[in-house]
Amino acid sequence: MPVQQTLFDTADPSTAGVEAIELESGATILRGFALEDAAALLVAIERIADAAPLRHMTTARGWRMSVATTNCGDAGWLSDRSGYRYDAIDPETGRQWPALPELFADLAARAAREAGFAHFEPDACLVNRYAPGARLALHQDRNELDFDAPIVSVSLGVPATFLWGGATRADRPRRVRVEHGDIVVWGGPARLNFHGVDTLRESYHALTGSVRFNLTFRRALLRR
Repeated sequence: MPVQQTLFDTADPSTAGVEAIELESGATILRGFALEDAAALLVAIERIADAAPLRHMTTARGWRMSVATTNCGDAGWLSDRSGYRYDAIDPETGRQWPALPELFADLAARAAREAGFAHFEPDACLVNRYAPGARLALHQDRNELDFDAPIVSVSLGVPATFLWGGATRADRPRRVRVEHGDIVVWGGPARLNFHGVDTLRESYHALTGSVRFNLTFRRALLRR
């Protein structure tokens, strides 16, 4: 299926003319959507990492993840030998995860709305740092309790190859270049599609050096 390109209409002048690339029904890339907020997002990431340090978690099979991770929000995603789950407490600090910055929540809600998902209110943000050689294998985001809400994924720093798969791991993924400020949103019929990130190549960005950051916003808990 060829990639379809459209320009979404919007009443928000800050997003007028944003290039929206539809991967398939329910999945859209918003090119450069986060550019205006990028510098402030990176400052916020630094503050979050000061309170809840980035760390290399272990998979359920005992493998050390090449991506360094932390969280903010009401719940944080965790991985260790006992499996994958969300928890309100950071096991490394023994404290609650840092609060979700208003800037984060606002950007995620605006991006979701631009992609056709109104009223998205994330309660969790997974912060991933990719150094050269890091990768994320194909997986589904299925530890959340609310599958009605979309996933909003923000790219910052050096470019990467986003792998967009299908409903099964065996489906051959599409390779999509994502750059600084791009946001991928998926939900509805695409909510449980497999996805990942190919091995990060050596590159350079003025704001992050050789590193890529990714913010993944989710609705992990059920609404009260």
